[in-house]
Amino acid sequence: MNNNFSRIYSINDSGIGCLATLVLVGLLLGAVGLGWLVNGFLILLALLFIVPLVAWFVLQWWIKQKLVIDQCPVCSYEFTGFNDTECRCPNCGEPLKIEKGHFYRITLPGTIDINAIEVPVQVIEESDEEMN
Repeated sequence: MNNNFSRIYSINDSGIGCLATLVLVGLLLGAVGLGWLVNGFLILLALLFIVPLVAWFVLQWWIKQKLVIDQCPVCSYEFTGFNDTECRCPNCGEPLKIEKGHFYRITLPGTIDINAIEVPVQVIEESDEEMN
């Protein structure tokens, strides 16, 4: 006789007795006038499932509002930070302040921050006639 064949069709009913006991206790409490206790337990059970689900969506919304992805104004390295905080660039170490979705350098009061541009050098060849 093949013993493995009977294991395939066996039904695991270990949780049915516990569930039946809970249902019977709930019906008994409702019958004797303690339905408020059963209702309170069901509300608590529902809150245990609903609150984490709502908290997950609120957390995702908060992160989308606070998370900023931008480039460092000094070295153009792109990284992530939280809005309205101060941090350092992980690439060049420059202290930065994150405001309104962008990274700004932190400078001392009275410091003028400028952007330098490169000016191409043109070599003018002088003719021999002009030199003589």
